[in-house]
Amino acid sequence: MKSIVILTGAGISAESGLKTFRDSGGLWEGRSVEDVATFEAFEKDPETVNRFYNDRRNHLTEVSPNKAHLALAKLERHFGQALTLITQNVDDLHERGGSKNVLHMHGQLLRKTCAWCDAGADCPRDIEMTEICRKCRRDGGMRPDIVWFGEVPKYLKEIEDALSSASLFLSIGTSGHVYPAAGFVEIAKSCGARTLELNAESTLKSNLFDETRTGLATEIVPTFVVEILKAWP
Repeated sequence: MKSIVILTGAGISAESGLKTFRDSGGLWEGRSVEDVATFEAFEKDPETVNRFYNDRRNHLTEVSPNKAHLALAKLERHFGQALTLITQNVDDLHERGGSKNVLHMHGQLLRKTCAWCDAGADCPRDIEMTEICRKCRRDGGMRPDIVWFGEVPKYLKEIEDALSSASLFLSIGTSGHVYPAAGFVEIAKSCGARTLELNAESTLKSNLFDETRTGLATEIVPTFVVEILKAWP
């Protein structure tokens, strides 16, 4: 049975108007992103770190899924469990676009976790430092369920299993700079998968793909989905 593994990055969400993690200059309110994206930063100044993610979470209400998200949801409805959607994005646009089974390898803005006991919970609103963990009953430790620099990405075993059996590996809107995701194309290719890159422009990893198509995700992703549904009815 043919199977598809899709990796998405910031490029697919940017077309919905969502700000990328690193804005021009790599700064947020005059701070480097490392100052708000490490556990050490959280230990030093948890209020600033949580405010950064609270702002990003609130921004989600201002954006909507685009045609690329909707096209991938359509593909999932056709292939079901034979399609694995992995995203480096921490937003919920894939889910709002209709995708059901999404592996958020870098975590989710709409989830929070306790730094003291690792208990997780949904997080539809701002995280307050006065929050008490429902499990360990301690306060001051609630943080966004985001994989920070120096932390291990989520779902690596599930991702490895999917890549090892993929017939097609598709990379959408990701620069190929961040590991381990940047190495997925090599794993998939070594296991016999056809590899295709859809991106706004060529990347440092483009030479590793069997084919690269450049353009807006909202244009080239729906076109590809139509093609694959015809080729693999």
